[in-house]
Amino acid sequence: MSVNFPVSIETLKVSSGQNKYIYFPRVMRMQNQPVQHFINQTIINQVQQLINEQVGAVDSTVVDMIGYYEVKNNQREVLSLSLSNYTYHYHAAHGLTIIKSLTFDLNKGELYKLKDLFKPGSDYVRRLSDIISKQIKQREIPLLVEFKDIRPNQEFYIADKSIIVYFQLYEITPYAYGFPMFPISVYDLQDIIDEDGPLGRMVAN
Repeated sequence: MSVNFPVSIETLKVSSGQNKYIYFPRVMRMQNQPVQHFINQTIINQVQQLINEQVGAVDSTVVDMIGYYEVKNNQREVLSLSLSNYTYHYHAAHGLTIIKSLTFDLNKGELYKLKDLFKPGSDYVRRLSDIISKQIKQREIPLLVEFKDIRPNQEFYIADKSIIVYFQLYEITPYAYGFPMFPISVYDLQDIIDEDGPLGRMVAN
């Protein structure tokens, strides 16, 4: 059965002491229980991976750890969300936040990578990189290094009729700039997107 309505989501919280807590989502009441289990297990795995990455990044005591999430798209059988983890280590100059995003097909129970959004063989890396290069110039974004192109598996999420491609702190810009995020309209990519994929659904009326 097609799922054309938003999936139900509840917020769970885990805590390991003062100033150490993680909020994360869990999908609920899906008719397809195996898909629901897959989505929830994938979310848990990503939350744990963020924790492991933050704890292992610096050989010192974690003072603060705060995890939260944002639902970016919950329509047209596509769930796209971002998971964030802020961690401050003892005596560090400042805390560090990492963001990872997950985009699911609610019918098939598939987790999409960036390449899955486009037609096979299309040069999506070059196309997206060219658009991002123009935005960097137009928005006068300060860079640490010259921007050439995105990674084939660059982080992204879907928000209505846009795909937002983003970079981690320090990846291409100074820490003070925050997360460089580049919204790109699906209509600017219409000739290379997979019509049966999530971006194709966003284009459809």
